[in-house]
Amino acid sequence: MSHGLPNWLKAHPNVAAALVANKPVVALESTVITHGLPRPVNLELARHMQSEVASAGAQPATIALLRGTIHVGLTHKALETIALAPDAQKISRRDIGIARARKITGGTTVAATMYIAHAAGIRIFATGGIGGVHRGETGDVSADLPELARTPVAVVCSGAKSILDLPRTLEWLETAGVPVVGWCTDEYPAFFSRSSGLPVTVRVDTPNEAAKILRTHWEMGMESGVLICVPCPEDDAVPNEITEEALARALQEADEKGIRGKEVTPFLLTRVSALSSGATLRANLALLRNNARVGAEIAKALCTFP
Repeated sequence: MSHGLPNWLKAHPNVAAALVANKPVVALESTVITHGLPRPVNLELARHMQSEVASAGAQPATIALLRGTIHVGLTHKALETIALAPDAQKISRRDIGIARARKITGGTTVAATMYIAHAAGIRIFATGGIGGVHRGETGDVSADLPELARTPVAVVCSGAKSILDLPRTLEWLETAGVPVVGWCTDEYPAFFSRSSGLPVTVRVDTPNEAAKILRTHWEMGMESGVLICVPCPEDDAVPNEITEEALARALQEADEKGIRGKEVTPFLLTRVSALSSGATLRANLALLRNNARVGAEIAKALCTFP
């Protein structure tokens, strides 16, 4: 054990020091770097997210696996390695042990990042969007949802990716007892778009309000996470009708190509970006940076909340 952390984690010295001193730390995932964005945009975004967290007064902790070692916080060199690795794998909760045993390099999904962040003692995690219930008859459920049901980490995001079935995703979260908190909004964001027409559980307008809900939720022994949903910045948001039109075409293409499983989301995000002339990519980058900043503000409030 080092700094009270499990010996299967390798924490960056700055992250370990912040945790020991009860200073704010924000976990960041790495699948968005390895699979979610094109190069070199992925590395630029990773650096921007870390800078947003740091400039807001918190310690960034990007989580990834490098040759089987789980890193909580990456050096500049390690961040470049994960962003440029040609064989980086997508690592969810079920894959963590396998990746360690086989010395695999890869990006952690929301589910895997939540699990590792919780093990490290990090309570706030900022990302773009979570997985959810897929559209169509399959009813495929992302591993992110059961992770939210059993892991006490707050996920700051812009809702579930709009390529998913948002009403069914919210129903799943309600059944699992996961609070869905709207950040300065009464509506559940639709990722690229600011609204979905669906309600959140509760609205907050300040970091202290969010921190109070988190603290009181967990002090009762609640084991679930909390979803804090931040709308995409208004200047970069994409109208719902543009997203839906592009998504309909992308879904048809995915079906024709026989794309299934974990390959669906990266394919759809890439195609929707192309079909929207890059509008959804610009929205994605903007909301990722914004969520990192909001996550840092909430992490600071949580550290000082009585």
